[in-house]
Amino acid sequence: MNVPASDPQPIGSADWPSDWLRATLGFLALRALSAGPSYGYAIISELERHGFGAIKGGTLYPLLTRYEAAGLVTTDWRAGDGGPGRKYFALTDQGRAELTRLSADWLRFAVTSTHYLDPERLTKEISA
Repeated sequence: MNVPASDPQPIGSADWPSDWLRATLGFLALRALSAGPSYGYAIISELERHGFGAIKGGTLYPLLTRYEAAGLVTTDWRAGDGGPGRKYFALTDQGRAELTRLSADWLRFAVTSTHYLDPERLTKEISA
């Protein structure tokens, strides 16, 4: 697996509970689009490369369609290189704002969860 040195190594990539992925796929897809327009398979590959496991197109495409309807992404059909065309997705300004909001909310949630699940905190509560 080729992961740039600046990125942390993926941990347990294929073992995430499906409900965790369902809960986070929306903003992970927005994050994948933050570098620029992309198509479904490339988004799936990006997420897999970063340790999220294999995401099914049947899960991703309806999400992207809902995001298009909500004004978070735009779409553009582009001719394929020697094959069929591809539907590219790009973030709108509203999509970038939503990614920023969701990322901040997720970080706050992760810190709160980590604090709550801290084994030292749990040990202190049990012995108190």
